[in-house]
Amino acid sequence: MLYYFGEFGNISKRFTAVFTMEMEEVGMLAPGTLLIIASLLAALSGAPMLFPALSAAKGQKLSVVVLTFSALLGVGSAIATLLSGETESFILMWTLPFGPMEAALDPLSALFLIPLFLVSGCCAVYGLRYWPASGNPRTVRKLTLFLGLLTGSMAWVLLARDAILFLFAWEIMALSAWFVLTTEDDQAAVREAGLLYMVTTHVSTLALFALFAMLAGASGSFLFPAAGSISAAGDLPAILFPVALVAFGLKAGLMPFHIWLPSAHANAPSHVSAIMSGVILKVGVYGLVRTLSFFFAVPAWWGIALLLFGVVSGVFGVAFAIAQHDLKRLLAYHSIENVGIIFMGIGVALIGQATGNGALALLGMAGALLHVVNHSTFKALLFLCAGSAIHAAGTREIDRMGGLARRVPWTAVFFLVGAVAICGLPPLNGFISELLIYLGLFRGALSRDMSTAAFSALSAPALALIGGLATACFVKVYGVVFLGEPRRPHSGEAHPEPREMVAPMALLALVCAAIGFAPMSVARMLDNAVLAWRPSLAGSGGTLASVAPLGWIAALNLFLVALAAASGWLLLRRIRAEGAAADATWSCGYIAPTARMQYSASSFAGMVVGIFEGVLHPHRESKPVEGLFPGGSRFRSHIPEAVLELVYLPLLEKAYSKLVGVRKTQHGHLHLYILYTLVTLVVLLSF
Repeated sequence: MLYYFGEFGNISKRFTAVFTMEMEEVGMLAPGTLLIIASLLAALSGAPMLFPALSAAKGQKLSVVVLTFSALLGVGSAIATLLSGETESFILMWTLPFGPMEAALDPLSALFLIPLFLVSGCCAVYGLRYWPASGNPRTVRKLTLFLGLLTGSMAWVLLARDAILFLFAWEIMALSAWFVLTTEDDQAAVREAGLLYMVTTHVSTLALFALFAMLAGASGSFLFPAAGSISAAGDLPAILFPVALVAFGLKAGLMPFHIWLPSAHANAPSHVSAIMSGVILKVGVYGLVRTLSFFFAVPAWWGIALLLFGVVSGVFGVAFAIAQHDLKRLLAYHSIENVGIIFMGIGVALIGQATGNGALALLGMAGALLHVVNHSTFKALLFLCAGSAIHAAGTREIDRMGGLARRVPWTAVFFLVGAVAICGLPPLNGFISELLIYLGLFRGALSRDMSTAAFSALSAPALALIGGLATACFVKVYGVVFLGEPRRPHSGEAHPEPREMVAPMALLALVCAAIGFAPMSVARMLDNAVLAWRPSLAGSGGTLASVAPLGWIAALNLFLVALAAASGWLLLRRIRAEGAAADATWSCGYIAPTARMQYSASSFAGMVVGIFEGVLHPHRESKPVEGLFPGGSRFRSHIPEAVLELVYLPLLEKAYSKLVGVRKTQHGHLHLYILYTLVTLVVLLSF
């Protein structure tokens, strides 16, 4: 069946394209068709903001309605594809010299499309009150327009099945993300974050050009190869793997390629930060997973390398997080941590594939893919809660908050849900995906292959350390931000939370709970997604339900909740029966304690920061207390972005000083620039 899309003259006079979609045995309302409609609706959802005659407030509401409808359509279509396990292909015909382009919807793409549309829809609704047109007349049109374009372009990155379409969508995604990141471009910190993001994303794009050129050389076409169709043996795949790791690791925020992420997440609007952390990072993960699917006979060192990168990113990501004073910057480093956990799962899967252990490959990849969905939901939830807390407190500094549970009670409840989930604690979804990776590591530790056993055995304690440090970090955050006494005047007063902000947080919290209490409901979807990545596992890997005790996990989660509820009821009953005595708070000898005597973020994390001091390189400024009658004292600490400030920038400065002579070729003479281009073309054509 052929579907022709006419000329897009009304949208752009510069480009004319004719799209032909070729589908076999699918109807007009097949999931793939609905998904393409959803992606186009999302991309065009911001179009009302282009019309000056339409007020910004009305345009914003109309855009949110369209984007929300596209999100419902996209999530429904993706779930249907995951349940059916089928693949739909589309041929896109146009007049460019690269030939027809191909798009497809398979279970692997569908799994990444679910968090894309879910998070984008929630953030669009949230933005109605968090970034209303009435209070942001200068920026709301730009933000709304590019937020929709960002969602649509990410969908096409996930649908693309050839290098040209992938790069087109990738570049639109990168530029749209820059525009929404720099919404408040009147601030110097935002401009600096945008510049750093733009540099790193284009380094990623350059690496992609090299990657796809090598893939075309290996397969003979710019179309993506079929799963398991290229041998990983030889010199070319050995070069291709690190190039892919750099290209997609930069986008995913994997340490040490994460340098753009902390400043970008901290300076973007909170609902944009939720999309960047919850979705954009996962596009990088998808790119690597899709690239790895092309190869068979994968060497074990690929899996070991990803496992080690994951351990480094996870441990040091959470170490940097616990030392932060900025709430959103802290959450950004936790994204680096969780990307590390995802890469650990991918590494386990590749080790299982290399050693012929199908169950190990299934557990690793299923855990990684489920953590993609889980991290998208609970991290988006935490960023939306952070936005509400910042909106109530008027600051991002953790040490200036306090007692916000009284002011924004729903935010406090939902932040607690997200905190439990991100720490990998039962009964929520983060526990399920991390447990699958644990099971894979335990199986790997029992392997007869010594290298597999050694690296798996060492990685399991690292994953436990990540979970322990994450728990300590969020105990700090929740205690300092939401509990205790307000650290600023009037910050403890009740604050009405808009329904448009509460509803998206409630939906994301519900998803976190649903996966945690009913993991069997996602087992079939994960099986189909893993088989789309590696079809050969159909005969050797079994099913997720057969290699992981998901039923027992659900029962355990229910038991823990029942036990906690019973304990709470007994405690409440005892308090009501015996009453609660009121007494003065012990204040270390001070007669009149104040809110400033509470634990701060710095004091709580001091011991952990000391343990990782060699990596974090903290800067401290203090005036010690001296004498019998001491005067005023002060303490100030700052954690630099060590990788950027101590590694990359010094190297770039050294390279800059060494390349003074080369810069003389950039002198502003146009005719010489044309000569450079001509010489380059002659050299390339000669080869």
